[in-house]
Amino acid sequence: MNAAAHVQAEVERQMQVLRRGAVEILEEHELREKLARSLREGRPLRVKLGMDPSAPDIHLGHTVVLRKLRQFQDLGHQVILVIGDFTARVGDPTGRKTTRPALTVEQVRANARTYADQVFRILDPQRTRLVYQEWFEEMGFDDVLRLAATYTVARMLEREDFKNRLETGQPISLHELFYPLMQAYDSVALEADVELGGTDQKFNLLVARDVQREYGQEPEVALLMPLLVGTDGVEKMSKSLGNYIGLTDPPGEMYGKTMSIPDPLIVPYLELLTDMPEAEIERIRQAMASGDLNPRDAKMMLARLLVTQYHGEAAAREAEERFVQVFQRRELPEDIPEVRLEPEMVRSGAARVVDLLVAAGLVESRSEARRMVRQGAVSVDGRRIDDEQAAVAVSDGSVVRVGRRRFARLRLG
Repeated sequence: MNAAAHVQAEVERQMQVLRRGAVEILEEHELREKLARSLREGRPLRVKLGMDPSAPDIHLGHTVVLRKLRQFQDLGHQVILVIGDFTARVGDPTGRKTTRPALTVEQVRANARTYADQVFRILDPQRTRLVYQEWFEEMGFDDVLRLAATYTVARMLEREDFKNRLETGQPISLHELFYPLMQAYDSVALEADVELGGTDQKFNLLVARDVQREYGQEPEVALLMPLLVGTDGVEKMSKSLGNYIGLTDPPGEMYGKTMSIPDPLIVPYLELLTDMPEAEIERIRQAMASGDLNPRDAKMMLARLLVTQYHGEAAAREAEERFVQVFQRRELPEDIPEVRLEPEMVRSGAARVVDLLVAAGLVESRSEARRMVRQGAVSVDGRRIDDEQAAVAVSDGSVVRVGRRRFARLRLG
């Protein structure tokens, strides 16, 4: 095989890897050309992902693009992870009906530290360039004016979020218009060849391509990944909606949450969150469609894979055994944590259910406690509690349960 044929074959191999799960590549022919040039010149592509540390924790929805970034890494390209310490102070207006509240510098930096720790569960730290947006600290106002001149207000207002807010009379702050330009300037500062993002980031990534041209650079390729649907099967995965599986969730909780997803999500989760070969995923899809494979068994396989990825095989086996014990055999777990209640909380052998859930540490807030009761997810000694105002009978050793995975054994006195 001559050199040109070898390059072509390697480009096809890499494209096959990079296409998996991708919704859109803008433009695919440009990516082919960049890959071929990279192989001929021996220079890896600079592949960028920007993440705003607007919250401290990462969930499996974030890992969809992180895993694609790892694929670029494994193909020999240079991965650049941009922690958006400046853009996080503005807040991405994508999908927003109102202006995001501004974060303090301290909040952003604290969140950024936890982001960096978590992403290296997926990326190879030895082959990852982790950067902050230092270039904005060095910009003068003349630099800001030059950046602002690269894009028109009319084009910015073509953005769906801004257009809807204008039509409904919702205010748009000037600093929000700078968010896409700031994200674009990251690509200019890094001379990015490729940028990854979810489908909701399409506008921002297209702005980056245009701004790079204005600065005399070859535009980056935008590779768009789907937004992972959360455990409710309806909305995109989000901590605020409570439909998330956290990257740092304990093994049992990660396993149990995975088992709670609707059956139609099994195949997309296998494709986007695991390294299972596509042929095997297709075999599973067909087997479930024909009735030869129970979706519950496929879901257990998925849960085992995910827990193994982030916690190891031993933790995955233990989580599965616990799940079978508690949820399939309807037995209580052996290691229910004990919680001692203050005497004044229990009057005449009863306690208010909302107070009980908060005191037992089974919910994070009273509002969550009320919501879980309304959803029928709370039981005491096997009796479901439906009234959020109820005072429920408890005794020493009573078992309180919230949802499928949270238990507490009460100790009185």
